[in-house]
Amino acid sequence: MGDVPPTRPAQGWGGFARTFARIGATGFGGPPAHLQLLRGAAVHGTAAWLSEEEFADAVAAASLLPGPASTQVAFYCAWRAAGPLGALVGGLLFVLPGLVAALVAAAVLLHHPPRLVLGLAAGASAAVPAVALHAAAGLLLPSWRGAGGGARRVRWVAYVVAGAGGVWLGSGLVLVLLGCGAVEAVVRTRPARGRTAAPALGGPVLLARRGWAVAIRPAAAVATGGLAAVAWVALKVGALSFGGGFVIVPLIQHDAVTTYHWLTPAGFLNAVAIGQVAPGPVVLTVAVVGYAARGLVGGLLAAAVVFAPSLAFVLLGGSAVPRLRERAGLSAFVAGSSPAALGAIGGSAVPLAAALSTPWQAVVAVAAAAYLLVRRPRTALAALAAAAACGVVAVAIGLAMPS
Repeated sequence: MGDVPPTRPAQGWGGFARTFARIGATGFGGPPAHLQLLRGAAVHGTAAWLSEEEFADAVAAASLLPGPASTQVAFYCAWRAAGPLGALVGGLLFVLPGLVAALVAAAVLLHHPPRLVLGLAAGASAAVPAVALHAAAGLLLPSWRGAGGGARRVRWVAYVVAGAGGVWLGSGLVLVLLGCGAVEAVVRTRPARGRTAAPALGGPVLLARRGWAVAIRPAAAVATGGLAAVAWVALKVGALSFGGGFVIVPLIQHDAVTTYHWLTPAGFLNAVAIGQVAPGPVVLTVAVVGYAARGLVGGLLAAAVVFAPSLAFVLLGGSAVPRLRERAGLSAFVAGSSPAALGAIGGSAVPLAAALSTPWQAVVAVAAAAYLLVRRPRTALAALAAAAACGVVAVAIGLAMPS
């Protein structure tokens, strides 16, 4: 199949829309579930748009680009099926179910939720630091193996450490990710001039899974920053978040809690939980933060901005996707930025854990971490569900809820 897509889907617009709406509505479980559903439709569906090799190229290309990887693959599949209009329609239907679910949860649960809901929120939130560690730990070994040997592994360690420390820099974490990528690109490509270097991805697409969604709480301090601030926070995630998945947490936590006071630390934990439960990409957490900042307009603006770069990558460069893996400089950049992103994800567990404000939440957090460490298969969804159930028990026996 060529790089030039058709102008309309082979199965008609009705069947095309139903396919992407179904994937968007049933894509619980994060990128692994999304990619499985997309592969089934795009490669093995009745109107297959891609070959196995072309789909693999799309997944590999998404790992080289910033932003939500599974969303980029969805946009690309829709583009290959029906051109630019297909990318718009298919992409919207892929994102819309999760976005609606996240915004409805925020709208219903933001203001004075019942005590039972607070218990669900507090329980699920307690597991979020463990989920962050789980997301990083599950990818550190594959990233280490893909780093190569000798000096490359020494630099890999340095990038992980830099990313973990960058968590405390707030918005400065973006510069850390970009800097690590730039250093590796310079080091790898300088001696390789005049020949084609083999692609070397220092870390794969982050495949953090989803969990249960619960209420959020607004910050007690006076919120600052208008819609422009919401757009900037979303843009950092959509255009500058190398590594995907949980790397959005350290990227936006400082802005949402400290800089603009949109959420309390406990409220941010709950916003992450809402983003985890929604079908679709984990970056829907950004839409929840936007809602907490400026209501429905803020939530919709954040969603539009965070997905716009991914759509632009496909619309402007979709024909180049099969060749991205051959770009030695781009692969080298990811080889530096990806381990830094893993370090940031692991490092984010520290401020997330510090946001837990009751003793029983700390107990639940330790139990969730132990479960994710020893359970085979390890599932963040189950850990978050069990933690939410612990929150219900805490309410029943009269334990204190976080403020």
